[in-house]
Amino acid sequence: MSYAIIGFGKIGRALAKAFARNGIEVSVATTRDPESFASDAAAIGPTVIPQTLAEAVKADIIFLAVRFEAHPDVAKALPTWQGKTIIDVTNAYGVPPEELGGQPSSKFIAQAFTGARLVKGFNHLAAAVLDQDPAAHGGRRVVFLASDDNAAAAEIGALAENLGFAPIELGGLSEGGLLVQARGNSWGRLIFKDLVKVDG
Repeated sequence: MSYAIIGFGKIGRALAKAFARNGIEVSVATTRDPESFASDAAAIGPTVIPQTLAEAVKADIIFLAVRFEAHPDVAKALPTWQGKTIIDVTNAYGVPPEELGGQPSSKFIAQAFTGARLVKGFNHLAAAVLDQDPAAHGGRRVVFLASDDNAAAAEIGALAENLGFAPIELGGLSEGGLLVQARGNSWGRLIFKDLVKVDG
């Protein structure tokens, strides 16, 4: 299984650190030339590989960690996303609900990535929190996942565990997804909730 993070801002870097902490190789890409962020990637660890967008989208599992407005540019990188799992880490804060056709933001994004299995996840934590080791307070930091594809949610749940997090599935995008999405000037009820699951 191969992994990529598209977007190398604060959230993308925090995700890259989670992979580096666990010695798991991950590609990182932006719409810029990889040489422009190669030294930042190297500073995180040897398993973080800077690539072009065209190279990175060959991965099986792709974290979409760009600004919400930038997702159409990423979607154009492939004619079809069949066989890929996209983890939507975006937040559509400030995007009016009518621009999304009244849909949850993840459903809107899913339409751009034709054929992909989409999981909403890793977006409810602030970058500074996501950046920390998820082993905290005698437990593991919770990440919420929502998807209309149960198998995809389970697959990303297993990845989250490998990265040291405690995944909690919230159900479909129209139900659970609403709890962890931003839209217009409102935040879902679980956004920014920093919870720890204690394994007992």
